[in-house]
Amino acid sequence: MTQDNPVDPQATLDSYEIWFLTGSQGLYGEETLRQVEEQSRAVHAELAEHVPVKLVWKPVLKDADGIRRALIEASADDKVIGVTAWMHTFSPAKMWIGGLNALTKPLLHLHTQANVALPWADIDFDFMNLNQAAHGDREFGYALARMGVRHATAIGHVSDERVQQRVANWSRAAAGAAAIRSLKLTRFGDNMRYVAVTEGDKTEAEIELGVQVNTWAVNELAAAVAAATDEQVDELVATYERDYDVDPSLRRDGGDRHGALRDGAAIEVGLRALLEQNDSAAFTTNFEDLGDLRQLPGLAVQRLMADGYGFGAEGDWKTAVLVRAMNVAGAGLPGGASLMEDYTYDLTPGAEKILGAHMLEVSPTLTSTRPTLEIHPLGIGGKDDPVRLVFTADAGEAVVVALSDTRDGFRLTANVVDVVPPTEALPKLPVGRAVWEPRPSFPVAAEAWLTAGAAHHTVMTTAVGLQVIEDLATMVGTEFLVIDEHTTSRGFRDEVRLQQTWHRLDRGF
Repeated sequence: MTQDNPVDPQATLDSYEIWFLTGSQGLYGEETLRQVEEQSRAVHAELAEHVPVKLVWKPVLKDADGIRRALIEASADDKVIGVTAWMHTFSPAKMWIGGLNALTKPLLHLHTQANVALPWADIDFDFMNLNQAAHGDREFGYALARMGVRHATAIGHVSDERVQQRVANWSRAAAGAAAIRSLKLTRFGDNMRYVAVTEGDKTEAEIELGVQVNTWAVNELAAAVAAATDEQVDELVATYERDYDVDPSLRRDGGDRHGALRDGAAIEVGLRALLEQNDSAAFTTNFEDLGDLRQLPGLAVQRLMADGYGFGAEGDWKTAVLVRAMNVAGAGLPGGASLMEDYTYDLTPGAEKILGAHMLEVSPTLTSTRPTLEIHPLGIGGKDDPVRLVFTADAGEAVVVALSDTRDGFRLTANVVDVVPPTEALPKLPVGRAVWEPRPSFPVAAEAWLTAGAAHHTVMTTAVGLQVIEDLATMVGTEFLVIDEHTTSRGFRDEVRLQQTWHRLDRGF
């Protein structure tokens, strides 16, 4: 992907690269450097098999000029979403200062070595000179700490599944960060009136995160919907009937409300057309600002999220950014990412649960079952009854995460949760929904969420875990707060204060 080409809205990692860099120096002679290259290529080849992004080997770096040029090239190449650095032999860290100052892409410090076990009986000083990562990487770590370079670290041999998973997670976070930096987001109308959390500093978002957030009149969308052809609508309706269990009233073969389904299909045609025209991979709508649209977009939004687009309801562009990032980071994995909202609670003591949903717009990637396509009244918006997919999210571990504007920047708050089956059936709740138990417990998790000032609009991801989100926060430079099985109310309050203080100092005055 380059800046001159349209952004691919599909959640895919195919266009990205990560560069594999190895540090050494000329002190040890050509024979040692030849072995360094051989071992570097071997380590790269083994690791590349387990990383979902293309891992590109680069020649061994031996001097300050070569390092600086390599990191400038990585920063300038739009395909490159990050670099890994391994100090195979002792690579003096002052050689890396110029390059690290120039680097604008995420960095993973790979602390490894060529061999797993030591060949105790054969170790001599030739072996020691060749295999110096134990202190070469510590020299590099000192430079990173001294310079305050944001980075991640993976430690261990690349044959270790834990190391492979760590690098894979980091590469997915790098893809999510790259998706944000290249993201153009289309807001159809403004945000919901009087609501605080959907507000945000769009200029600061472009400065800090890189995302472009702009607004189009909703009637431009209505015009695109009106321009949908019968052939386009017919094709989509056939897709709906193939992929979902369509309510008989909506079907082509005599359904008395089939017109509503055609309206929903026309909305999808128009939405896709305008987003492609704007080169946008994320968008928002607002039920208070529907213009000439006949119904609130529901089915179209659900399907666009499932295809990889980001979405935020009621003009909440921050959530749309995060849905897009989680979709890209989770590309190719089971599960998905969706707009979510904590809607109501089951407060049975000791068995508390959260029922999450939204008016219509929850992505079907949260379920492995076949959704039903239904039509029901919607008490707000003042438009025709909208069509939507109805399902319940699969049980399993998930993360609920919110992106909030804190005035001094942005904050990511993540809660690890366990999605569970509903206690009873929900025959009168015709929306996509999820039921979950937050860790460590409902009272602690809810108090922590409120203490953080985290948004009520969230993203639920069942594809990627906490490590990916933490790496993403490091890459984009936001505050990051975790609520999981280790959280206590007192400790979390202290963590909020520490995060606020550190990020204000880190941003400068």
